[in-house]
Amino acid sequence: MNPRRNVAAVAALLCISFVVFAQGGRRDGQWEVTTTMEMPGMPAGMPPITATQCITKEQAADPQKAFAQVPQRGNQQNDCKVSDFKSSGNKVTYTVKCTTPQEMSADVEMTYRDNTYDGVMKMSISRGGQTMDMTMKMAAKRLGDCTQ
Repeated sequence: MNPRRNVAAVAALLCISFVVFAQGGRRDGQWEVTTTMEMPGMPAGMPPITATQCITKEQAADPQKAFAQVPQRGNQQNDCKVSDFKSSGNKVTYTVKCTTPQEMSADVEMTYRDNTYDGVMKMSISRGGQTMDMTMKMAAKRLGDCTQ
């Protein structure tokens, strides 16, 4: 498997994990998030990734607390930390840094509306002595109340 594609897939999963916890002005409910990725050297036309996530009232009320609950991928542990969390009006920004399972840093900016949000995550991932930069763009819509 192409190592760039493998790193891109891991990054996309990590991105979705962090985005679903970045509530800021976001409402609770079932959300559908579509993520597209741009990475130098990656072939054009990589398909977008769409995922759904139920955000509880508790998570929406205290987004920083939810960062501690970022899901692990399989049996891999991560040590990702969120810092510089700022919320102003309908905009949220923050930084993510990880050293495990691989070194990664990202700057995130999200803009929320009543039933939608969009955002950009600029990531830098180090793997095997090489650094790969990528930009992930997210667009989300609220589907309704959670069904769980």
